[in-house]
Amino acid sequence: MSSNPPVPDYDLAEVIELTTPAQVRAIGDPLRTTILGLLHERAATVTELAAAVRRPKGTVAHHVNVLTEAGLLRVVRTRRVRALEERYYGRTARMFYVGVGESPEGGAMPLDFNDFEVAAKESAAAFQAHRLWAFIRHARIPEEHATAFWHRIKELVQEFDHLPRSGETTYGFAVGLYPVADYPALPEQDDGS
Repeated sequence: MSSNPPVPDYDLAEVIELTTPAQVRAIGDPLRTTILGLLHERAATVTELAAAVRRPKGTVAHHVNVLTEAGLLRVVRTRRVRALEERYYGRTARMFYVGVGESPEGGAMPLDFNDFEVAAKESAAAFQAHRLWAFIRHARIPEEHATAFWHRIKELVQEFDHLPRSGETTYGFAVGLYPVADYPALPEQDDGS
């Protein structure tokens, strides 16, 4: 039997598509994405989350409410503490992704924040300490190959999300696949004829 409990310590869906502007705006705030990240480990109260992010309880409660109203968090259990009921919040899904296209109201979906911008800021200290593992590669491939490759990447992300939380260091894991405009290409090879 494993000594590490399942991560997180509550039931949740594997994947939920974000289809409303309110949902996309909800994950567009760095503090809210940090809260969502912390809840990958286990359910937590507003008090615990506020202590973890070193922010006032009122501020964290506001962000938890935004995430709850957007359907990204829910109360997964409660417990009585003196005369009050303490709520433990958890994610509604292990992974959220933004649906492509228009919102149900007909307008363009707002952009999610740039995960690479967040990763660049988070990774600066690791880079300076020579502890950043990173690659960037470019390949001219058909779109169907890029789509198939992205599905394999999503499986790796899901594996990372399921890892038991242990150890002293938190590691960031940033991945992306994007088309690059105006990337140079070699001319067609002269076959000598």
